[in-house]
Amino acid sequence: MSVEEERKPVTVDKEIPISYDLGLLAAYDPQPLDHLKVSDSNKREQYLKDITRDNVQLLVNQILSLPLQKKDTITLVTLPEPIVKLPREKSIPKAKELTRWEKFAAKKGIHKKGKEGKLVFDEETQKWVNKWGYKGINKKLDDQWAVEVPSSSDKTNDPEALLDPRKLHRDERKKLLKRNQAQQKRNRESK
Repeated sequence: MSVEEERKPVTVDKEIPISYDLGLLAAYDPQPLDHLKVSDSNKREQYLKDITRDNVQLLVNQILSLPLQKKDTITLVTLPEPIVKLPREKSIPKAKELTRWEKFAAKKGIHKKGKEGKLVFDEETQKWVNKWGYKGINKKLDDQWAVEVPSSSDKTNDPEALLDPRKLHRDERKKLLKRNQAQQKRNRESK
């Protein structure tokens, strides 16, 4: 057999027209199968291959009848919306149970801040920076190279008045952090 003899025609005739769902790349063939060919083990395989080949050829013909777009060396086809709606593979997920904080916040009317609540505009750098955390505006005092000493500290010999304001500010932040961690630990233990 030569290559030309093996090629089959691109047009296929069916007694009963088949239906298509091009959105799902599916073809539905209502033709009844020939019982004699299906029951014969010698002919069954070839018979099913021929039917499958014809149906795939019809599906490809339908796909190529859709509007084509060419991009570089690729030909693209935009498929229509599916006709048949397929069911979900998994069931719809159940709603998560609210945490203690979420229940409390809903009861009190507390709303979660969005990301825009975390940023503040810095006039000196003309940029939006974090309120706290890495490169936060709350650490601005720590980064100053010179800090003005209040005039009241010159007159008194109080040792606390001579403390570094940057260190006081840093210690205050660390104290707040430790308090917050203790509250988180207490909340986890009470669940």
